[in-house]
Amino acid sequence: MTAPMPPKTAELLERRRRLLGPNVSTFYDEPIHFVRGEDVWLWDADGRRYLDCYNNVPHVGHCNPRVVEAVSRQASRLNTHTRYLHEGILDYVERLTGTFDDALSTAILTCAGSEANDIALRMAEAMTGKRGIIATDATYHGNTTLVSHLSKSNVPEVGFGLADYIRHVEAPDSYRIDDPDGERFAAHVQASIDELEDYGTGFAALIVCPLFLNEGFPTQAEGWLRPAAEAVRKAGGLLICDEVQSGFGRCGSHFWAHQKQGLVPDIVTMGKPMGNGHPVAGLVTTSEIMARFRHAFRYFNTFGGNPVSCAAAMAVLEELEEKDLRSNAARMGALAAERLSNLAEKHPVIGTVRQSGMVFGAEFVVDRGTKEPAGDYADRIVNEMRRRGIILSKLGRHKNTLKIRPPMPFASEHVDLLFETLDDVLTSTPLHHA
Repeated sequence: MTAPMPPKTAELLERRRRLLGPNVSTFYDEPIHFVRGEDVWLWDADGRRYLDCYNNVPHVGHCNPRVVEAVSRQASRLNTHTRYLHEGILDYVERLTGTFDDALSTAILTCAGSEANDIALRMAEAMTGKRGIIATDATYHGNTTLVSHLSKSNVPEVGFGLADYIRHVEAPDSYRIDDPDGERFAAHVQASIDELEDYGTGFAALIVCPLFLNEGFPTQAEGWLRPAAEAVRKAGGLLICDEVQSGFGRCGSHFWAHQKQGLVPDIVTMGKPMGNGHPVAGLVTTSEIMARFRHAFRYFNTFGGNPVSCAAAMAVLEELEEKDLRSNAARMGALAAERLSNLAEKHPVIGTVRQSGMVFGAEFVVDRGTKEPAGDYADRIVNEMRRRGIILSKLGRHKNTLKIRPPMPFASEHVDLLFETLDDVLTSTPLHHA
């Protein structure tokens, strides 16, 4: 039985409904009122400490001192838009593009990943003269009017309706779908390309997260995405890799997840972790695509690439390099995968284990033979972990996969606490209610 909601929590929820409107989502059956963060820890209003195993926004740790100091220093000096000359945006873009293949040499900075993806789709139209976009049927790429149509589960019920130039292909699922080399996925992409061309819209781009994180980050061999990329290029379209979640070293083996796939996209978008919580996002692309876009669209973003945002973003890159957090992601991810595999031997409710660098989780099933998803059970585990002081979430095409995506400084003692608690919760939480 759920405990009565604390009076302060009830009061805050009522104020949210009154001031922000209805249907504003919160996490967990018992929403948390956080007031402070440091490194991989969060504290609520009652002083209770929680281990953050979910948030990729504080990529280099909550309230990272280097980022805080950089923001404070620049905010005390100057903050304006990019119609004035300033070295900060140029220095940052030079350093950022230095992490990519040589062809990806130019950038646009925005305030959110949604904006970056919106621009990427317009770039594809500018380059191809066509509008058709392909995405998976279990993804999320943002919430602008254009980009929201890429998410099959988030299309508005009223307003513009489902765009007729969007096609959704079956999301990869290494647990249930046999596609070890990506040829099945590529065939579905090709079929959608043909459909868009026959429809008259034409094909402009395929947009994917290289780790397919929202789809449940299925296990894939390196180069799995290459056949689909070849189909896209053969058709004259662009490959857009959304690295909002998968980038900045999170995959462990490489700085960007598309590098793990062994390919060079035409456009890479990024967001959330870029400024460690400061609202900065953007994209990188080739000089040819950028020039075509700049002539086709008159684009300006007042706050995109402002001096304070660039200072925050530069501090993140410096912290990643100095602390070698990409290597830490590889080490901690491997340790987490080992611990999850051990739990799978003990708990039959775990159907399969997923891991790619500092993103890992387990898919819950009612029965390993039938692979029937246990989404309700995943909800119960997430909420019980929250009650035990561990913050995580769930996702995937069946909403039954734990999503564990902690800040990059996550260390072995945090891994120990996470999995000791998870083992205890799984042991004390039966699959079926009594």
